[in-house]
Amino acid sequence: MPRPKKCRRVCGLPACREFGPRGMGCAGEPVVMGLDEYEALRLIDLEGLQQEQAAVQMGVARTTVQAIYNTARRKLTDCLVNGRLLRLQGGDVEVCERRAHCPRAGCCLRRSCDKERPED
Repeated sequence: MPRPKKCRRVCGLPACREFGPRGMGCAGEPVVMGLDEYEALRLIDLEGLQQEQAAVQMGVARTTVQAIYNTARRKLTDCLVNGRLLRLQGGDVEVCERRAHCPRAGCCLRRSCDKERPED
């Protein structure tokens, strides 16, 4: 029996939840990226954290962050190359209470994943 999925910590929800080609129809079904995948991209590519640091901030193992990051990159590349709509939603995540003051791990307050569910 597989281990239960760990709740992943994210420091805020994205302001925009859908991205796609402008002025033309999108090819195929939308690509759905989980909020944990979005957070991994944000921490590693935008904030410049190492995978180990991102793992601590998200509350998961480094190998988990690596897998999440690789999946997110594949989805993003699919959207860019094939002109598909990218939709950010879902995932087993908890949102940091103090996201404006959360540049590194340690300030996020742990809560049960069931208490806060971002829109699926």
